[in-house]
Amino acid sequence: MADGTMHAWSVVEPGPVGEGPLRFVEKPVPVPGADELLVRVRACGVCRTDLHVTEGDLPVHRPGVTPGHEVIGMVAGFGAAVEGFAVGDRVGVAWLRRTDGTCVHCARGAENLCPSSRYTGWDADGGYAEYTTVPAAFAYRLPGGLDDVAAAPLMCAGIIGYRALRRTALAPGGRLGLYGFGGSAHLCAQVAIAEGATVHVLTRGAAARRLALELGADSAQDVYAVPPEPLDAAILFAPAGELVPVALRALDRGGVLAIAGIHLSDIPPLRYESELFYEKELRSVTSNTREDGREFLTLAARHGVRATTHTYPLTRADEALHDLKAGRFDGAAVLVNDIEV
Repeated sequence: MADGTMHAWSVVEPGPVGEGPLRFVEKPVPVPGADELLVRVRACGVCRTDLHVTEGDLPVHRPGVTPGHEVIGMVAGFGAAVEGFAVGDRVGVAWLRRTDGTCVHCARGAENLCPSSRYTGWDADGGYAEYTTVPAAFAYRLPGGLDDVAAAPLMCAGIIGYRALRRTALAPGGRLGLYGFGGSAHLCAQVAIAEGATVHVLTRGAAARRLALELGADSAQDVYAVPPEPLDAAILFAPAGELVPVALRALDRGGVLAIAGIHLSDIPPLRYESELFYEKELRSVTSNTREDGREFLTLAARHGVRATTHTYPLTRADEALHDLKAGRFDGAAVLVNDIEV
């Protein structure tokens, strides 16, 4: 088992990412609890939620927290109560870290709604580091054929996009609109297309629109454009509340809009007749269940879902977050551990 200290990024003072809220520091290598794995991080995806934690859009749960919850790594040790894992096993660590397992929500299979839920990179230190920990029951065994960088964005961007897709209740062959086309949306689109949906992408970035068409979207337009046909469902990935009425107007009768992000700017007043009438529905998405994760990883392997990735060394995590905020890349950014053991 590793001991001593490690390098990690710490949110020292939440604020605009360009003003240095993150600091690269030395921390003690975490000691896994009795039911936890110690994971040597090999790759960690850069999620917009990390940006929200860093900038303070999400309230601080742990002072000086290390962000990161799209982790791929190797088991380096484990607590006394862990069974079924060995040192050297490759595992994935995702956003949902722990639930109480006993509340009414957990009992009915909705552990994502557990009031006692805890999250990687928010309640506990995450993967912008050389090591992290995860309860063994919440670690994912990974399908073969995916390297570390390709697998990292699947752990949150992929899983949350999948849950958002299921929240729309899109029928087979349905018409789906995706508002915003970053890390999560470009993975969601691949699943939807593989399942027969017609996908229309609406996003501000020219590079993102090109990627959407390359992945098989039927159209790709500016985020405020009117889709070429009415939509049976839509997912809002951009954290922009002003797009909610835009997306609702694009829905056909009986359509559903799912909001995929954990943070959303204020929604302007909605006009009932043009935006909600005819039994249109607005649904939120809250985290995911472990079953969502297992289902998505199985489908990703079956359909060959792949992330478009841009790698940064771990030592440049602040730059990756800055580029994410500025929209400087399509697909997803992934930090690669460039620090020698």
